[in-house]
Amino acid sequence: MVSSLSSGGEPQTPAGGQAPLDPPGAVRPATPADLAARYQRGDFLFTTTSRALLAQGALRTVTETDPRRLASAIPGVLAETGAPLAVGVLPFDTGPDTKVPGHLVVPRTVHRSSGAPSLPRETLPAPVRVRAVPSPSLHMSAVRSAVAALAARDLRKAVLARALDLEFDAPVPAESIVRNLAVGNPRHFTYAAELPGGRSLVGATPELLLRRTGRTVFSSPHAGSMPRSADPVVDRANGEALRTSRKDQLEHAVVIDYLVEALRPFCRTLDVPAGPELVTTPAIWHLRTPITGELADPDITALDLAAALHPTPAICGTPTEGARDLVKELEPFDRDYYAGAVGWVDAAGDGEWAVAIRCAEIASTSMRLYAGGGIVAASDPQAELDETTAKFRTLLTAMGLEDVA
Repeated sequence: MVSSLSSGGEPQTPAGGQAPLDPPGAVRPATPADLAARYQRGDFLFTTTSRALLAQGALRTVTETDPRRLASAIPGVLAETGAPLAVGVLPFDTGPDTKVPGHLVVPRTVHRSSGAPSLPRETLPAPVRVRAVPSPSLHMSAVRSAVAALAARDLRKAVLARALDLEFDAPVPAESIVRNLAVGNPRHFTYAAELPGGRSLVGATPELLLRRTGRTVFSSPHAGSMPRSADPVVDRANGEALRTSRKDQLEHAVVIDYLVEALRPFCRTLDVPAGPELVTTPAIWHLRTPITGELADPDITALDLAAALHPTPAICGTPTEGARDLVKELEPFDRDYYAGAVGWVDAAGDGEWAVAIRCAEIASTSMRLYAGGGIVAASDPQAELDETTAKFRTLLTAMGLEDVA
């Protein structure tokens, strides 16, 4: 296990007799468009349908491989710095052998707004190379192996992902990608977070792991998917097929059962609808079940809850340990922060954490896009490949690309 705490230093007075910089963690109001337009690599951006948050600079950086220890450390760090909140990411793998740490930053300046960004789309350069990892045929082979392993290992579900590696002849324009994601996916949680090693994680996810507001906890799990179609008749048929699919209903029920059991020890009440509802993104139909609870202990923070819930069967599988082992065996890459959690927690314990999907990791002149799908006993390899292809569209559309997945 690795734990580190580093300081970004104290605010300084600029030379030349100018006014001092903002105090630690200063909060400034702004418009959503301002925040999206102001984002630069190295910042943290988190936008929703109703508000946006941009965090800049670092008073402290806290890294820890055990998410529960990370959650317990943050209140003290916020009290020590006097800052209002911390922002950051949890990795996919939070098991005892993980070497990838949770990465949280106490920002120097926080900008907030209400509403969603409205900006013109930006044109991006095309990549010079695109490579599928693994190839489509090998991904379908992995799906077949996963289906066989479910029965052999007594697993109910596993989530398999594939990646697209894109290379450019100049630095990847992360800022333009993030702004296009925010504009093109107004009902998503658009996010950008700095990762260790100078990398960035950017994406637009439809799935809220949890929100804590006072004693109220809200989770919006998505599981069970079907591609959208440009043909309205086909599109409606796809949605209806998802609603009535026994395979997708089972996949969804696995996630809801897990979350209810994980939340129950923390909540005095839980409100769980009898069945899922159909929701859409620009590229995908989803099954969603909104879950609301009331915390029994007001000292439990949003990050405490995120650490307890993550990873859910929506992005890992169940039982968790066995599904995680199968994912490591069948995927030809380490997920790192893909399918992790991204969000913020404030000094009062409130916060929002979204599931880090529909995303890409950016490093200088290259980027890796990720997309995954839940595998159950009835999964069909071609359908699973088609699902990941559709999920890549969130990023590819933001980049002005088509038919490269």
